[in-house]
Amino acid sequence: MRSAKIFMHDKLAGILIENEEGYHYKYDNQYLDSEEPEPISLTIPLRPEKYTSKILFPFFDGLIPEGWLLDITTKNWKLDVRDRMSILLATCTDCIGAVSVMEIKEVENE
Repeated sequence: MRSAKIFMHDKLAGILIENEEGYHYKYDNQYLDSEEPEPISLTIPLRPEKYTSKILFPFFDGLIPEGWLLDITTKNWKLDVRDRMSILLATCTDCIGAVSVMEIKEVENE
């Protein structure tokens, strides 16, 4: 399982999770209760219930670089071009626009 915090204008908006069932996005309750929250995308409107998809949501896939920049990214980080979540986590911490993605690293038990 891999997960990421999704920020909108540097405010935690929600959590994106990839697991064996697919992808899940849920808005943070504090974000929903904040003054004038904005949806991260028109295709992912504000709601307290989680969104689920078998493929990476098109909005998040659209944040991933394309063309020669994608080639450089996958070669430098040795990522599979089909592993969209890995590319999203590696490249979208400081992307253009209001939304940013920060990987949640799992704490290893010793």
